[in-house]
Amino acid sequence: MKISNTKLSNDQFFEEQKEVLGQWKTGKNINFDESVAYQKSIPDEKRFGVKLAKAKADGITLMQPRAGVALEDEHIKLLQYLENEGEADLLPTTIDSYTRLNRYKEAEAGIQQSRETGRSMLNGFPAVNYGVDICRTVTSALKNPVQVRHGTPDARLLTEISIAGGFTSYEGGGISYNIPYSKNHSLEKTIAHWQYTDRLIGMYEEAGVSINREPFGPLTGTLIPPCISNSVAIIESLLAATQGVKDVTVGYGQCGNLIQDVAAIRSLNILTRAYLDRFGFNDVRVTTVFHQWMGGFPQDESKSFGVISWGAAAAALAKATKVIVKTPHEAMGVPTKEANASGLRATKQVISMLKDQDFLEIPAVITESEIIMKEIKCILDKVEELGKGDYALGAIAAFEAGVIDVPFAPSRYNAGKLLPARDNDGAIRLLDVGNLPFTQDLKDYHKKKLDERGAFEKRQVSFQMVIDDVYAIGKGFLVGRPK
Repeated sequence: MKISNTKLSNDQFFEEQKEVLGQWKTGKNINFDESVAYQKSIPDEKRFGVKLAKAKADGITLMQPRAGVALEDEHIKLLQYLENEGEADLLPTTIDSYTRLNRYKEAEAGIQQSRETGRSMLNGFPAVNYGVDICRTVTSALKNPVQVRHGTPDARLLTEISIAGGFTSYEGGGISYNIPYSKNHSLEKTIAHWQYTDRLIGMYEEAGVSINREPFGPLTGTLIPPCISNSVAIIESLLAATQGVKDVTVGYGQCGNLIQDVAAIRSLNILTRAYLDRFGFNDVRVTTVFHQWMGGFPQDESKSFGVISWGAAAAALAKATKVIVKTPHEAMGVPTKEANASGLRATKQVISMLKDQDFLEIPAVITESEIIMKEIKCILDKVEELGKGDYALGAIAAFEAGVIDVPFAPSRYNAGKLLPARDNDGAIRLLDVGNLPFTQDLKDYHKKKLDERGAFEKRQVSFQMVIDDVYAIGKGFLVGRPK
């Protein structure tokens, strides 16, 4: 498969669309012009991008949960509960695992079993099986904007149905919904599939309908250095903008050290804007999303609220445009709607208290964000060189060479040589930089920060630190100290 970071022609797109819409029976009912007219009928207060732009201008952080169940009536009730009782500003529709893998027959069986048993037998909402009309029933039943969240390497049909179905924001990307989620999908294929998704959204944009796009920031959510997640977000923003996307929300998953977390959002915002402008995409809007802690949670509900509140504080002090909220039942599986709402209310309290404060310009944050930006520049310069200026080709070559390397990812297209661990203050540093194209001074900096921890703990800097850090928050700490 030959791909490049060039805008798909109408001929290419429409040829591919025939195959995409034929993947499942609901695809045959899609009419682009009618879908554009439907999207135009959605009021501004229910448009994701409009609400995000206002929040950014006002310097406030909006809240969004994760949620999705199999039956449409139950899904509507769940989202209504979260916007009323949980005070959510933005709403999700999390898609089930069968749909994410394009296994629509199994999703159909899951819907049937859910109807028979009266409880959700799928871990999300099967939007493709339901089709456009049921999606519109869901989105029109709510007061707030709704986004589709999923984890799908090939999301082309899901995109068609979601946007026609009245969703005004769509998450994912050809790297961020491949490397952390899948073992065997090649980057060539998934980047090509997501070029289709982004070109479709670009066509809506050209028809006067703006759809917000959000690359998935946290990746594997496990000790991800900010330079890695930020580099992927910037690449996916450039790939999306090339296809005509005009509204991107770039994301980052909380690592736990407040200075580093605020610096990560600061550098992500600055460099996404800088790279888009450099390639002529000055009219693309940029907002940010902060994901509360994605790793292991404490079993104890009260302790979980502590983790949630810390994530809320970091998001507020970083002036992220929105925060993705966790629940106090995170360690126990699928949360109840009540637990989901209580996580939102706890977050709301912290965000409201901190709305007049920010840490973006304090010296320690500026110092840390300059380090992160230097690291990102090393990575993206190399991506550009490997792709001879083409970021699609460059990204594929960079993963092959380990120039971009996502810790703990299942993909066989990921080098897996990078080893992150926390320094003595709990910030993520690199025990092994793998093949990252860092300058010697950056490598020395990471070594120095981990040596400081080793000296403090009176132990060798080793892989044991990585293991200890992965489990630390679940045990009530940030840094995995020896007993």
